[in-house]
Amino acid sequence: MTTFFIKNLFILSFCSLLLSLSSAAYPSCENDSVTVALNSLKLKDVNSFEHSFRVAKLSEDIANKMNLNKETIHSAKISALLHDIGKIGIPDAILKKTSSLTKEEYEKIKKHPLMSELIITKVKCLEKYKKYIRNHHERYDGKGYPDGLLGDNIPLISRIITVADSFDAMTSDRPYKKKMTNEEAVAELIKNTKTQFDPKVVDVFVKIKH
Repeated sequence: MTTFFIKNLFILSFCSLLLSLSSAAYPSCENDSVTVALNSLKLKDVNSFEHSFRVAKLSEDIANKMNLNKETIHSAKISALLHDIGKIGIPDAILKKTSSLTKEEYEKIKKHPLMSELIITKVKCLEKYKKYIRNHHERYDGKGYPDGLLGDNIPLISRIITVADSFDAMTSDRPYKKKMTNEEAVAELIKNTKTQFDPKVVDVFVKIKH
């Protein structure tokens, strides 16, 4: 376990404990556990909290447009809602930095999918989503993280979240960059198909936006 993980283990363990207690008290109540997780994220960073809801809506829209079954659509929505909860363990100096990240800072923020996975690992009603959350920063060409998965080896739900997450990031204000228009962001998605993004998912997303 890296030093960075050790330093943040208390925060991550505490969040996991809260979720576990919620799950134990209401074993069939997935919504309560998701609410606890999102409220924790909101206290840490409102922007990440709001981003999660937008990504969830886009992911749900993509899954619907792909005619996936109801269970998969639901899994895409919940996984997207939880995809960034690991940012609870990222220091504010990095998460809320108003200039570009250094290489070292970027390496630390790349740990958030693993942190997200760690938070929900012992929460029975959320555990089934952890592989989708872990792999939402994989790339279609195998150059993503944390596992370097290639193409269809990346779970479909993760590939959906990747497109939704990237679109929202590109079209949202950041202190260090100007946001893109929807048209510019869609063009960027198309440009990076077969490298960063699954072409099938991008094709569906483009149809939604036109």
